[in-house]
Amino acid sequence: MTAAPDTNADDTQVYLPDFCSAGTLFIILLVAELVAIVLTLASHAPAGQFLLSLSKISFFVLWLALLGTAVMCQLRGWLERSGKTRAFVISFIILEVLTLVVAEIAWQLPARFVGITVIDDTHGDFLLRTFAISSILIALAMRYLYVSSEWRRSIVLEAQARISALQALIRPHFLFNSMNTIASLTRTDPRQAEEAVEYLSDLLRASLSSNRNRTTLKEELEVAAIYHRIEKLRLGDRLRIRWDIDALPMRAQIPSLTIQPLIENAIYHGIELLPEGGEVHVTGKRDYRFLDITISNPVARGEKRSKDGNQMALANIRQRFELAYGSRATVDVSATGDKYAVRLRFPHEMTE
Repeated sequence: MTAAPDTNADDTQVYLPDFCSAGTLFIILLVAELVAIVLTLASHAPAGQFLLSLSKISFFVLWLALLGTAVMCQLRGWLERSGKTRAFVISFIILEVLTLVVAEIAWQLPARFVGITVIDDTHGDFLLRTFAISSILIALAMRYLYVSSEWRRSIVLEAQARISALQALIRPHFLFNSMNTIASLTRTDPRQAEEAVEYLSDLLRASLSSNRNRTTLKEELEVAAIYHRIEKLRLGDRLRIRWDIDALPMRAQIPSLTIQPLIENAIYHGIELLPEGGEVHVTGKRDYRFLDITISNPVARGEKRSKDGNQMALANIRQRFELAYGSRATVDVSATGDKYAVRLRFPHEMTE
């Protein structure tokens, strides 16, 4: 889609629907066939000739719909830059001229090359009726498509706002935990505390400065690795993370701050409660058009923290995945004996 200039945001917002999409084409053809049926019923064709009359009208109306959609698909970018009112007027005139040209061709071709009259009407009356009916239908169709497009656009904007709000909730959560880690290190090892501050600075630079709702897997894993280094300073050899992610495409898109909160939960609710520590295992694979990432950790029997933080992170990630992917993505949790795992499955989408 061609970008509109910034001089007048109100007039240059997306006004026309995407005529190049299969969904829009399907709706246009469906409405066109319904119009053909209505016109056939209104023509009072004899019962024995109803199907013949319907086929002639359908052929004419469907060709108009296909040609009009193709023209609007090609001109949409230029029309969007014209502003709302001008785009509507120009689109209306283009479609009307196209309708009259096709009507004239439909009238002339059979008479000139076959020598018969297919249309049961005079030349002038046929063009006049075609113009009147098409004017009403084009205006109604464009209005419907505009309202439908605006409705979808408002849903997308609302979803983006909700994603940003959910993302804003989870960012301070891991920042406070990182600061608590640094605070504990200042009492036991000031040198490591200084190193942790440097890691936190890298974490802020890599994550908090970005306003994007999605990031690449490479960037997301870098944020998780920096957080691992901060926690490693505090827990030492008690904390181990094994990354089996070579099968993942690093340019694939993922909602920001997805993996790091899950690793944070694995450490806080699992590794930290084990006297000897343990290993967080991060695995990833590509399954055709989907990506699978699993974060698993051992848990201490009989030792549990409050689940509020853990549930908040999971609920946050679930909501963001639902908003980003709908039913195509899942966030599954499995707790069996001494092991806890979270599995993410989402569509494989690449950066442009």
